[in-house]
Amino acid sequence: MVNKFISTKTYTHAEGLSCVFRQWKAKHSHCQYLHGYAIQVQIKFSSNKLDDRNWVVDFGSCKQIKNWLKESFDHKLVVDKNDPELEFLKTLEEKNIAQLTILNGVGCEKFAEHIADMICKDFLPSYNEDFKNNVKLLSVEVREHDGNSAIYNNI
Repeated sequence: MVNKFISTKTYTHAEGLSCVFRQWKAKHSHCQYLHGYAIQVQIKFSSNKLDDRNWVVDFGSCKQIKNWLKESFDHKLVVDKNDPELEFLKTLEEKNIAQLTILNGVGCEKFAEHIADMICKDFLPSYNEDFKNNVKLLSVEVREHDGNSAIYNNI
């Protein structure tokens, strides 16, 4: 069943979520090399009812999400935990050349999934408890630039 109401929260490229990563398995592509983007993130929340302010979600309460995005992506070298060069990349952090975020997979699709996991595990449980609402995460879209994005649907 589709919820009646949908609200979106977007952190645009201008937010400055500038990160560097590489697709180490993409041996056929230039994506195997370190490269970066100021990613954009759009989050869609849904609910069958509005709260007493007629909102699906209080956008002001999304500071927890914004802070997590900044801690995870802003000026970070985002590394796949299975990257064969992980130990070398860790030395960049040890030498204060880069700040690493190590994830289970990199790229827009995996970034969208990681963001969705954080929202579902850390943000929504306390949000729904605080506001007695039934807000669900519908999707997370991560955009490299105007031409490339990936969407994780949480259905």
